[in-house]
Amino acid sequence: MTWYDHATGSVWSQPWGRALEGDLQGTQLQLLPFSLVPWATWLEEHPDTLALATAGNFYSTQSSSDNFVIGIAIAQDAISYPYDIASDAIIINDMLGDIPILVHVNPVNRSIHVFVRQISDGTVLTFTGDEETMIDDQTGSIWDPTRGLATDGDLQSESIREIPYVSSFRNSWLVFYPNSETYAGE
Repeated sequence: MTWYDHATGSVWSQPWGRALEGDLQGTQLQLLPFSLVPWATWLEEHPDTLALATAGNFYSTQSSSDNFVIGIAIAQDAISYPYDIASDAIIINDMLGDIPILVHVNPVNRSIHVFVRQISDGTVLTFTGDEETMIDDQTGSIWDPTRGLATDGDLQSESIREIPYVSSFRNSWLVFYPNSETYAGE
């Protein structure tokens, strides 16, 4: 699970985003939140998207396997959420070290979003809801699970910060994060 950087001769670890050898050895890339979803889901969330298609290029519309984990690593702490368990739960309120996290999975369109469930004044929220809506237990405000934005209620216009995750086969995640916890459900 490595990449070779032809420009610098560096070898990069895909799961860690870190150069293991070469001129950039030790350099750490910043992981950004992303969506690994079916094309139809992407278009639903981003209707103005354009894509380049050339002769011979095509995009698969097949469903992916559910045999992966949603892996989150922050500092020295790591946890993985088996997709099948997370998609059954839809919303998971959890802690990663001292960071309150929220995992939201829409099993219908396979969208996954992970947030720090703390608002700007430091209040930690607990969420319930379904595929399309999240509701915080503290104020009953309604939240958009794809943007982490309160759309109605006392916290309208407040937001929670999205954090990156890695989708990985279960065994591969544990190779790179051997001390990772594995969420087993409630």
